[in-house]
Amino acid sequence: MTTDGFTRMIDDSNAFFAELSRNNTKEWFDPRKDHYNENVKKPAEFFADLMADDLSRIAGRAMKPKVFRIYRDVRFSKDKTPFKTHLHILWSPAEEAPFAPVYFFGTEPGDMTVGFGLTPMKGAKLTRFRAFVDTWGDQLAEAIAQTGMTFSDWGDPPLKRVPKPYEQDHPHADLLKLKKLILHHKMTDDWRSAEGGLLSAVRQRFETAEPVRRLLVEKLVG
Repeated sequence: MTTDGFTRMIDDSNAFFAELSRNNTKEWFDPRKDHYNENVKKPAEFFADLMADDLSRIAGRAMKPKVFRIYRDVRFSKDKTPFKTHLHILWSPAEEAPFAPVYFFGTEPGDMTVGFGLTPMKGAKLTRFRAFVDTWGDQLAEAIAQTGMTFSDWGDPPLKRVPKPYEQDHPHADLLKLKKLILHHKMTDDWRSAEGGLLSAVRQRFETAEPVRRLLVEKLVG
């Protein structure tokens, strides 16, 4: 069996974030910043770059990676702890494409998630998405079912009522209430024994989103 070497990155990040969650202060982090950069951040950036190449082939357009900073923005938050206790990576189109989906990967002790979809929408973009659901809702629901993914609760919750001008008993009322379309999958530790390791396992999960991606590209992205 061959692996890609990212098992160590996950193990190191889990150990680091487990300690950080118990000691979320600058006094604890600052002496360990170099350890974080060498054992978590740099391997994550390498992982993100490799996956960007794969996703560019899958998506048929150039995708750029982003490893999120460990520092929290606490300016408008009641929670003033300074650091995030998870690793989060996002891949988005290198060139602006309003309805081109993004991909993300997150890991922390006890949880690993891969996700895919459309980030929060508003205004004309949201209006167009709802028209898409109204017309192509059957195909979208079927494509979502094919992915084996579930809806993420990240971000703002769905509307409580179906927005006008659509009827409350619309056959795809739940989809019309969405302000984002984010699907995710919780990964188990099976990836540790899988051929190809973490990179291959995450890529395969992203590939399961293909039915939805193709539909969005055909009907929305252009």
